[in-house]
Amino acid sequence: MKPILFFLFSAAYAIATPTDDFIEMAAKTHGALGEKAARFLVSHMSEADKKSLTAEFLVENLDLAIKTRSTFPWAKDVPEEIFLNDVLPYAVFDEPRDPWRADFLKKATPLVKNAKSASEAVQILNRDFFKLINTHYNTKRERTNQSPKESIAQGKATCTGLSIILVDVCRAVGIPARAAGTPMWWDKSGNHTWVEVWDNGWHFTGADEHDPKGLNHGWFIENASKADENHPAHSIYATSWKKDQGIFPMMWSQRNPNVGGVNVTSRYKTKVTSIPTTIGIRFFDGDERIAIKGKLTTDSGFPIGDFETKSGTADLNDVARKIVTPGQSYRLYFEIKGKRLETAPFIAKEADRNLQDIRIKDLQPAPDFSDDSKSLSKELAPRAIRYVYDSIVFSEKDERTAELEQKTIVHGDKTMRWLEKTFGEAPATGRSLWISMHGGGEAPAHINHQQWQNQIQLYQPDEGIYIAPRAPTDKWNMWHQEHIDPLFARLIENMVALRGVDPNKIYLMGYSAGGDGVWQVAPRMADHFAAASMMAGHPNEASLLGLRNLPFGIFMGANDAAVNRNKVAVEKSAEILELRKSDPEGYVHMSRIYPGLGHWMDRKDTEALPWMKKFSRNPWPAKIIWYQDDVIHNRFYWLQIPKGTAAKEQKITAAIDGQKIQISGDVPKGTQLLLSDELIDLDQVVEFSVNDQPSVAVKVVRNLKTIREALGSRLDPAAAPTAVVTCP
Repeated sequence: MKPILFFLFSAAYAIATPTDDFIEMAAKTHGALGEKAARFLVSHMSEADKKSLTAEFLVENLDLAIKTRSTFPWAKDVPEEIFLNDVLPYAVFDEPRDPWRADFLKKATPLVKNAKSASEAVQILNRDFFKLINTHYNTKRERTNQSPKESIAQGKATCTGLSIILVDVCRAVGIPARAAGTPMWWDKSGNHTWVEVWDNGWHFTGADEHDPKGLNHGWFIENASKADENHPAHSIYATSWKKDQGIFPMMWSQRNPNVGGVNVTSRYKTKVTSIPTTIGIRFFDGDERIAIKGKLTTDSGFPIGDFETKSGTADLNDVARKIVTPGQSYRLYFEIKGKRLETAPFIAKEADRNLQDIRIKDLQPAPDFSDDSKSLSKELAPRAIRYVYDSIVFSEKDERTAELEQKTIVHGDKTMRWLEKTFGEAPATGRSLWISMHGGGEAPAHINHQQWQNQIQLYQPDEGIYIAPRAPTDKWNMWHQEHIDPLFARLIENMVALRGVDPNKIYLMGYSAGGDGVWQVAPRMADHFAAASMMAGHPNEASLLGLRNLPFGIFMGANDAAVNRNKVAVEKSAEILELRKSDPEGYVHMSRIYPGLGHWMDRKDTEALPWMKKFSRNPWPAKIIWYQDDVIHNRFYWLQIPKGTAAKEQKITAAIDGQKIQISGDVPKGTQLLLSDELIDLDQVVEFSVNDQPSVAVKVVRNLKTIREALGSRLDPAAAPTAVVTCP
């Protein structure tokens, strides 16, 4: 991959004498950090600021910014690059340069002294600071880009001036903050500015618009969700002190190139997929409208809210109402004279007054999913899976939603963040998901961080949510380690549960060290993906055997000779071809060794995306080859082994022919066959044999217990079994 070298240029800039003095004073007072911070600030200053600002002004700003690192509990954990870009700067836009930091620090410290987190502190500041300085929204302010001093003097500011104040007061207490906004809403109804703050990920809030529900709420969410990242005028941008990712388009100074900007549209497009509306519910016995208690349920029948209808002849305003999401399927449930009854499923519409008129004669018996041991029919089993799945998602929704909004997942002591973009229109069956791992490796954090930033720009699927995760560590094997698998599994679960992703359209890819990770992760998590592609990586000890049911792409420059990557890619291409020849129904692959190219393949490897897109995951393949890597698992497709029995280089082969299952290899006692009607006819006798032992015939039973246990350990509705057989 071509290295990104922009961060090396700052030392070569010619800077005026006051800034020379500033850098010298910063280094003398704060050592290496002070010098680095001063050089960063100066390297991205406008020429006008370099000529007009004094060393004393800059030194005071830097001294107070660095002081926050040891003063406020949240500030010490802010990554250095975010501190430099979003705490240290003395300005947000092109507003007049006031020395606001000391005054704001003095005023804000008593307000946030008991706050336990940056998010809590931001909420307090947004609620109380504008009252303290007696400055609020008023269109009669003198101009858009007022400095804090100007806005406070008038007691007036519009969204931009208020956002400048909130950004500055957050920075004064060590909270990374930046302004965000759009030049023009999607419907051309105007522009707007608000604030983003960093607390293990970026969150948003309207300035002087405190919302008791917390961050990531605001009146502008609906408009923001319809922004268009491919149309500059209708995109959403966040300010940045450095300008490596573009310029923030200021509507009051449209040709001004001095304020950096980052296009963050994709983050907001995920906030609202459709605007909640309500349904009205009336219940009739014949022609008589009666009062009765009921439940609003998901399509599967899982209850999500209670209601009580009313009797009499009141008008349509006097009906029971429940909040629903347009486009989603629901049912209504009632218990009448000891009978469990429900409506047929219905789709909520976008109209403000959806009305459901229910009559007893139209109700049908509702299934009872309260008895885990009760057998299920083939027809009812898919609904039972969805019922259990809905119940888990409902109980965990807040936690999983927070992870998606913060773009952060924690597993043990490891944290994975990610960047994302959304492409194309969502298919009726759900979006695809593309997980793309960055390069780097055994390098300083800022090098790996830049590779991460680069990865989000590298590929563009025609459709889907494209994600570039940040490796939790900065080691050479950052994508090999055992925490990667549960982090990826959780990310996939969240995207399927809450973002409309099709669980059978998930793709894995990676470049350089990220390609190393594909060699490793794809075989051991093959049952999660539809296809995978490795770009310019080295497999180390990874085996190809687990790729039997996962289409796999190999992309390499023929001259990419570091650690023999090119030679190994050729060898592995030949190896997977031989596997394909010996097992013609497995090991689908694509191999490209590009002549004349080195580690950077000039984007020729983008041909991987349309190739991968052709494939959908089969969660129930008739044949499995399970080979354990040094990161081991207890489940692979429809095989599950007891905890404590997995071992490196353990190999199990399982195949189905009609109603017969053959298992061979290192098969531990107690191995379970997780079965589904997608795999085998569960209404018929099933026979299985382990390592050529005499066959055992069993009559299996579909039941909720199997479903609950499977979804409790792996929230994957498409791969949920309904029956289980345990091998002796």
